[in-house]
Amino acid sequence: MLLLGCIKEVSDYELIVSLPNGLSGFVPVTQISNGYSKMLSKEVAQGELLEDLNSLPDMYSPGTLVRCIVTSVEKSADGRRSIKLSLDPRKVNKGLNASALASGMLLSGFVSSVEDHGYLIDIGVTGTHAFLPRQKAQNYIKAVKRGPDLKIGQNLNCVIVEVKNGGRVVRLSIDRSEVAASLATERQNWTLSNLLPGLVVKARVQKVAPLGITVSFLSSFTGIVDFMHMDPEKSMNYSPGQVMKACILSVHPTSKVVRLTLRQSFLHPGGSPNQLSNDRMGAVVEESTVKAFYKKFGAFFELDDGTLAFARLKHLSKNRKSFKPGAFKAGCKHKCRIIDYSLMDEMCIVSLKYQVIEARFLQYQDIHTGDVVQGRVLALKPIGMQVKVTDGIRGLVPSMHLADVILKQPEKKYNIGDAVQCRVLECNPGGKKLILTLKKSLVQSKLPVLSNYEDAKPGLITHGFVVCAKEFGCIVKFYNDVKGLVPKNELSSEPISCPDQVFHDGQVVKVMVLKCEPQQERLLLSFRLSSKPAPEDKKECTPKKKQEVKYQIGEMVDVKVLKKKHNGLEVSILEDEGNVIAWIPTVHLSDFVVNCKLLWHCLREGDVLPRVMCLSDKGEHITLSRKSAVISAIQEEQVVRSFSEIQPGMILTGYVRNVMPFGVFVEFPFGVTGLAPKVSMSDKFVTDTKDHFVVGQTVIAKVMSIDEEKQRVLLNLKVSECSSGDSAAESFALLNQYFKEMKEIRNLLRRRGEPSVAQGLCELVPGKELQLVVQDVKEDGSALFSGSCVTGLTVTATRYHLGDKNIVPGEKTKALVLHVDALTSRVYVSLQEELLKQRP
Repeated sequence: MLLLGCIKEVSDYELIVSLPNGLSGFVPVTQISNGYSKMLSKEVAQGELLEDLNSLPDMYSPGTLVRCIVTSVEKSADGRRSIKLSLDPRKVNKGLNASALASGMLLSGFVSSVEDHGYLIDIGVTGTHAFLPRQKAQNYIKAVKRGPDLKIGQNLNCVIVEVKNGGRVVRLSIDRSEVAASLATERQNWTLSNLLPGLVVKARVQKVAPLGITVSFLSSFTGIVDFMHMDPEKSMNYSPGQVMKACILSVHPTSKVVRLTLRQSFLHPGGSPNQLSNDRMGAVVEESTVKAFYKKFGAFFELDDGTLAFARLKHLSKNRKSFKPGAFKAGCKHKCRIIDYSLMDEMCIVSLKYQVIEARFLQYQDIHTGDVVQGRVLALKPIGMQVKVTDGIRGLVPSMHLADVILKQPEKKYNIGDAVQCRVLECNPGGKKLILTLKKSLVQSKLPVLSNYEDAKPGLITHGFVVCAKEFGCIVKFYNDVKGLVPKNELSSEPISCPDQVFHDGQVVKVMVLKCEPQQERLLLSFRLSSKPAPEDKKECTPKKKQEVKYQIGEMVDVKVLKKKHNGLEVSILEDEGNVIAWIPTVHLSDFVVNCKLLWHCLREGDVLPRVMCLSDKGEHITLSRKSAVISAIQEEQVVRSFSEIQPGMILTGYVRNVMPFGVFVEFPFGVTGLAPKVSMSDKFVTDTKDHFVVGQTVIAKVMSIDEEKQRVLLNLKVSECSSGDSAAESFALLNQYFKEMKEIRNLLRRRGEPSVAQGLCELVPGKELQLVVQDVKEDGSALFSGSCVTGLTVTATRYHLGDKNIVPGEKTKALVLHVDALTSRVYVSLQEELLKQRP
C-alpha cells in the first residue's frame, strides 16, 4: 500500500514515520534507496567509515513529508502492530515506466551520485536516467541549510522539467517554488496503477456524509476524504459540485481505493504539517468539549486552546463494559490527557483513561536518571531482561543488574509478566534507550544519585557498583555512565593484596568522593567512609549504643571489629561513621563450622569486614551474618518473609537454631522456624542428633508439610531430598567457597602470630607433597613426623594412611597433606602410594 507519511523521529538506524489516521511506521536504514544500501554494504565489507556515506540524521529532519510503501505488518507478543515501510523509489514508483513519464509530474527520488554539473537522481524507473542540474538545486540547498551540496541517499521531491528519447532521459528540478506549484493534471496521463500519494489534484465534491465526503478528480478517478482530513475551517460548508484542491494520502494496491486530504498544509508539495509545541505533550486538559462522536471510531474534542483532538474508542473508558455512549454527546465535558500527536492528521491524540491521566510516565522524556519505576517482565534474553514500563516505554536490565549477585539462571527467579521495581541507570529519550537495574541495594538506596561529574563533590557518600577489580584497585560505576577509581590504598583500612579476590563485578558498594575533575571526567573515590580526622573530644569517638538508623534484613554493610567475646564479635557499622554497633555471632562468620572458629581466632580488634549482611534489627540489637549461602538466598529472593508464604516442596536455606534429641530446629531469614524430625535429618541412621548437627550450622531444608492452625513447619534435611537438581554444581560451589575462605584465613594468619609457625601454616594446603622424617610410631599404629617445612607444627598420620609401609623413627618419606587444623597447629598427612601417584 502506498502512503504519504511525515517523518516523526530520526535515529542512526531508522526513521519513525507518522501515517494518516493516527498510525505510525518505521523505515529501516536498509530501505532508503538502492544506492544508499550499496554504500552501507561497502562500508560493512571494508570495516571502515566511508567519507561519502551520510547518516540518517544528517539527511532527514522531523516534519519532512515522504512517499512510502508498506512492506510488512507484524504483530508483536503484546498485541501491538508494527508497520514496516520503504522509501526506495524502485518500490514506491514501481507502477511507472519510461513511456509513462511526462513533463510536470511530481516524483520522489534519491541522490545516487554527485557530478560536476549536477546530480544523478534515482527515481526508480528502469531504463531512465534522471539528471538534476545544479542551478535547479541551489534554491533548495540554501533553504534546507544542510551544507553546500546534496548528499547521496537524500530524499527529494522532483518535478520533471523535460523528457527526452521516449523517457530514457529526463531533466528534473527541485526548485521550491516549482515543486510547491506542481499540480497533477489529465495531460500527465496518470492511471490507477501508477497514481502516487503526495500528488495535489483538483477535486470535485460528489457526496457529503457524516464520516466524510466522496470526490472525483483527474476526470475519471473517485476518492474519499474522511472526517479527520476535512479542512477544519470549512468542515460544515462542503456541498456537491464544489471544486477545490486535494492531496492524495494513500492508494490501496488491490481495491484501488484512493484517500485524500483537504488540509491546507498538504496542498503545497514540499511543505510541512503543523507541529505540536513540546510543552503540550503529556499535558492534562481539565475540560475538553465533545464535538462529535463516531461509535465505530472514537470521539472528537475541542481542547482548552481551541484545537481539535481525537480519542480512539479504547481510550474513552477503562474497558468496554464501563463505556457509556451517552456521555459523549456533543457539548459534554471530559478530562483528558494528550498522549500523542499525529503529524499527518495535524491533531492531538488524547486519552480519557484514569490510569493514563494519572500515569507518572508517558514518554521517555518524562523519565529521569535515578527514578524508581514499576514495570513488567517482557522477555529474558542473554544480554538481560526486557521490561515494559508503559505501553510506549521499554527498558533493558543488563544481566549484571538482575540482582545484587550475578544470576546464572535468571529464569528460575523471574517469569514473563512478573511485576518488577527498577531504578533508572541511564535514559536517552532521543535514542529511546532506557537502562535499568534490579539490584535491591541500588533500588532501595536513600543516598544521593550521582549522574554527572559536576555533582561529585568531595565528601559525598553514595552507592555505585564495581565494574572492574584489578591489581591497582576498583573501578566503580554510577548513573549515566559516570565512573571513578578506588585506588588500592583506599579499598580498606587493612591492606588488600588482591582486590579481584575480595570484590567482584556487579557488587554494590558504598563510596566516598575524594576528588573530582569534571572537565577531564576523572573521579577519585574511597571505600574508607570513616577515614575522617578523629574529633578532639575522645568521648565522642565512642560508638553510640542508641540506634538512630533502622537496617533492612538483607542490607549489606561494612563493619569494623570493636571487641571479641567468647561467642561472637561486637562491631561498628562503617556506613554510619562507626556510631552504630552490631553483633556477629561466631557461628555466623561462615557457612562452614570449622571456619567459624578459625575466623574468630584470626580476627583482631580494628579489623574491617566488608559485605556483611543484616540478619535482624530488633531495636538496639542488630545481628549480622557472613554466611554466603544465606546472603545469596536473600539476594536471589529464595526466602519466605512470613509463615503465609511457605509452601510444601520449597527448598530453603537456613541455619540450625537448636539440636534436640527428637530433631533439629532450623531458623530461616526473617524469623520463620521449622522442625526436622530425627527420621528426616539424614540419609544415614541417626542415633544421636548431636553427632550430625551443631547450633549455627548452615543447612538446606525442604518443606514437607505445614500446620497453619498451630503455625508449625516440618522439614527434611536429607541431602538426597534437598538438591535443587544440579547437585554437582552445588557441591563445587560450596567447595569453592570453602577454599576461598581458607585463603582469606591464611592471609590473616600470615599477618598474625609467630612468623615461622604462621608461615608454615599458610604454605600448607591439601594436596601438597612434603618431605618428612618419621619422629615416632605410636601403639595405635599412628605416626608423628617432623621436617624443615613443618617447624613448630604437629604432623600426624593415622594407621590407615600409613598404608602398607613399615616405617621406623628417623626414616625419610614422602607424604601428602590431607587437612590443616590451624587452631591446633596440627597437620594430617597420608603416605598411601595411590594418593601420592594421583597428585597432579
